[in-house]
Amino acid sequence: MTAQGNAANSAAETGAAPAQEQAPDIAELEDRWLRAMAELDNVRKRHSRELERQRTAERARVASAWLPVLDNLELALGHASDDAFAEGVRATLDQAVEVLARLGYPRQDATGVPFDPAVHEVVTVQDDPDAPPNTVVRVLRPGYGDLRPAAVAVSRRRE
Repeated sequence: MTAQGNAANSAAETGAAPAQEQAPDIAELEDRWLRAMAELDNVRKRHSRELERQRTAERARVASAWLPVLDNLELALGHASDDAFAEGVRATLDQAVEVLARLGYPRQDATGVPFDPAVHEVVTVQDDPDAPPNTVVRVLRPGYGDLRPAAVAVSRRRE
């Protein structure tokens, strides 16, 4: 007898199935492969979503750090006596506001618009006969997208 014949007889005598029968069949291997590919795709998608979430949070953190700088530029404009100096500060402020808008945080400083609690923070209420009730009559501090709401004065309801 040959060595292969002895191995087959030995397997048959011990009750073990031949190696060919113990290996997973092709359908099972394909199923495992498809599941592994689907899991890899899910990991890629989760990673992409998490990366975008972190980018958005970091962009908001950096943009928020610039808000006091913009506020101080506006204060400087309010106290500027030299026209050339005020013009330079105004240009710098306008450029900074444009950068924030491109980052997704547009300036919110409109008056005459209805009060919106998602965009505005009421600081004071004023009697204004020319404005409808619950209308923004003055912006005390501009808002910037989701970074911060605009601090506003709102017209009072007439009674």
